Amino acid sequence: MNMYQLQQFHIQPMMKMDNTMRKRERSKAMEKERLQVMDLSGMSLEFLPKPSLDLATICKLDLSNNNLQEIPESLTARLLNVEVLDVRSNQLNSLPNSIGCLSKLKVLNVSGNFLESLPKTIENCRALEELNANFNKLSKLPDTIGFELINLKKLSVNSNKLVFLPSSTSHLTALKVLDARLNCLRALPEDLENLINLETLNVSQNFQYLETIPYSIGLLWSLVELDVSYNNIKTLPESIGCLKNLQKLSVEGNPLTCPPMEVVEQGLHVVMEYMHHKINSSDQNKTKKRWWMGKIVKCGTFNKQFRNGKRPEHVGYNMLKHQNINGLASPGFMGMLSPLRLFSPHRSPRHFFS
Repeated sequence: MNMYQLQQFHIQPMMKMDNTMRKRERSKAMEKERLQVMDLSGMSLEFLPKPSLDLATICKLDLSNNNLQEIPESLTARLLNVEVLDVRSNQLNSLPNSIGCLSKLKVLNVSGNFLESLPKTIENCRALEELNANFNKLSKLPDTIGFELINLKKLSVNSNKLVFLPSSTSHLTALKVLDARLNCLRALPEDLENLINLETLNVSQNFQYLETIPYSIGLLWSLVELDVSYNNIKTLPESIGCLKNLQKLSVEGNPLTCPPMEVVEQGLHVVMEYMHHKINSSDQNKTKKRWWMGKIVKCGTFNKQFRNGKRPEHVGYNMLKHQNINGLASPGFMGMLSPLRLFSPHRSPRHFFS
């Protein structure tokens, strides 16, 4: 075999592989072009008639601001390519179990309904990145939700009746935003250290129910905003002093004794220094402290710069205004709270249904 034949011997398989990849990319592009966006919001629909088109061609479906009382199991099971499903501001008492068939679903908005629970099958939506279930009647979340929704980045369950968050919540390692305000939370999961990407934690306005914050909160080294306002918290955990990236802290509306209000009023930087001093000086719970400090050092939140008493500058200490919550569940207000509209202009339902 001469040099020319040898070159051809190596080039031909590479050309075949290149052609195969191009065909695959072309096929994916054609599939994306075939997928459609359906916006049926604000049409006063009370039920969904039998569809006349292939539901597998829909990537975004907006059924918000209608009067729907149920979503048929058979319809949901056929939305095989849907990535965004918006059913906020309807009259839904439950979600179909077939929602677990939506393997490509990334954004689910079910806010402003009458849901008392979420189906356990929602754990099968492993591509889910954003779950908005605000303004419902949820008293609990699926126990193992944190073990399955490994891509979830935003969990918003404010204005419900939640008493506890499942312990599996601490396994949502991709989570960046957790909004659980305006509930009846008695406590937060103890093992929060796995939430390594959490940037915003809002557990405000659980009023008399929430009395403590777990010590493990000091291991949330990505945390930028922490809102624990309007609860019944008397003492903040000393470990808060190790949150080196924290820029906003809201604690108003609590009967705080530690840190005292005269410290709180001086701003975030003073609060952090006060808590840092408490870590070094307190003799209580030495065994527990050594255990947590070991974890804090391991996570890198308690570094040399901090031990020397020098901290990075913070944006500020945020004192949020306490607003009246009457009427927050109205459709108009729900529209204000919802994400930016992701859908095309309104289309007639005749285009979608026979």
